[in-house]
Amino acid sequence: MRVSTDHQDLQRQEKLIKDTQEKGFYVAAVYREKISGVTEWEQRPELFRLINDLQQNDIVVAESIDRLTRLEPKKALELINAIKSKGAKIQVPEVFDFDTISKELNGKSSVFDPSFLMSDLFSAMQNMFFKLAVSIAHDDYRKRKERQKQGIILAKQNGKYRGRQPNKALHKAIIEQRKMGVSIAKTALALNTSQSTVIRVWKLFKVNSI
Repeated sequence: MRVSTDHQDLQRQEKLIKDTQEKGFYVAAVYREKISGVTEWEQRPELFRLINDLQQNDIVVAESIDRLTRLEPKKALELINAIKSKGAKIQVPEVFDFDTISKELNGKSSVFDPSFLMSDLFSAMQNMFFKLAVSIAHDDYRKRKERQKQGIILAKQNGKYRGRQPNKALHKAIIEQRKMGVSIAKTALALNTSQSTVIRVWKLFKVNSI
């Protein structure tokens, strides 16, 4: 799950874990990362680790689809397919789990197996719901960014915009880690920041050191 430092956000994450356990599931691992949902999934260390750890019949539980990804639909579906290719399932509130219907139908008739006959339809409907969910998540992100952009323009016009202030402590820690030869991915993971931030700070440091 992608996280922020917001206390309410952290409470929601703990509730998700508790609710999952109360439903009878064993929580094998929790993956947390503080990174943008539009970052390519291959560049998200914790998400990449999750996919590598997955085994047949595992279930990936997320608070919502946008906690998993906000990438454009095509890229988001690549992520979903990468998870499914490991034999795992994804469980999010926005996407109904048609497997529950399949299980209810299974064995209800001695003449034919309804779950077998309907499996292709259920699979197609499941994929359709995932496509809809990732499209909505990306569209929501795009609209938020556009509103933010408009807000910045308005603030600049009123002389009130100062921009994001640099986190000097974080930047110093990044530089120290990179000086010691720690990789970009491990630096980002250790400092709970994004790889793009590590790359940007290190690049700026090298330019200023010339």
